Amino acid sequence: MPEIMLGSHTVKSHGVKVARGHMHDWIILLVLGVIDIGLNVIEPFHRFVGKDMMADLRYPFKEDTIPFWAVPLYAVLLPFAIFTICYFRRRDVYDLHHAILGTLFSLLITGVITDSIKDGVGRPRPNFFWRCFPDGNQVFHPVTLDVVCNGDKRIIKEGYKSFPSGHTSWSFAGLGFLSWYLSGKIRVFDRRGHVGKLCVPFLPLLFAAFVGVSRVDDYWHHWTDVFAGGLIGLTVASCCYLQFFPFPHSVNGWAPHAYFQNLSESNNVPRNSLRRARSLGMELHEAHTLFIRHDKNKEIGESSSESTSPSLDSMEAGSTSRY
Repeated sequence: MPEIMLGSHTVKSHGVKVARGHMHDWIILLVLGVIDIGLNVIEPFHRFVGKDMMADLRYPFKEDTIPFWAVPLYAVLLPFAIFTICYFRRRDVYDLHHAILGTLFSLLITGVITDSIKDGVGRPRPNFFWRCFPDGNQVFHPVTLDVVCNGDKRIIKEGYKSFPSGHTSWSFAGLGFLSWYLSGKIRVFDRRGHVGKLCVPFLPLLFAAFVGVSRVDDYWHHWTDVFAGGLIGLTVASCCYLQFFPFPHSVNGWAPHAYFQNLSESNNVPRNSLRRARSLGMELHEAHTLFIRHDKNKEIGESSSESTSPSLDSMEAGSTSRY
């Protein structure tokens, strides 16, 4: 199958067209961003924390090994930089646009899901005790026996947002998408046995896993928070990637779906004809199978008739010799 000439779809020639074609996607992206901001503003559910529960919530309250401002650097800007490098190699604006759009959707959908669960569950962090009682003096309600915190309200608010881990979910959302993208670009699953290629898509996932481990080591999250966050981020990243790109093990896994749509249009293949061909594919396959069966039956019939013809000829020859 012929390919589209590289450089025929650049940011300068088709960038505005591609962006306008996905205008509704960008609008939805902005809506998701506003929703996520709102989820971080509202107060989370304050789960009951009794005196006997404090034994598991007295871990030290220390600074993050990886601060939250660093997450966009490796989960957003790093993938964007790699997408840009690939664009300058292939000059395909569809690949660049869909990779950026898919990553942003992966991050914001993950953020909305993660922050919604955080606010709804209200699980205390492992260092909740020192957030609630920075002076170390415990105070509990005389009737409900729930904690009566005397610390900073902002710090206490974050203390009820343990499940799931936002750092981990965002890391796997951005770096998980990048891992899918690299798998397709270097054709990891080309069945040629180059196992070393697997190291490339594993690196982003490994770094995302280290981020999750650091959240447990810093006593900001329980291990179940990290596990759930990683699962959410990687699942959303996979769905968003496959929305724009084929599976990496596919023959066409190295380019977005839009590339091959433009390929068919450049070869003057009507889109309706392609859809009709796909819908009739099963019928054509069945017709071809029936034709083969009919042809085989025909050959068998001819061979059987040929095998019986000598006996018939001899009988006819015998009958003519009598007369």
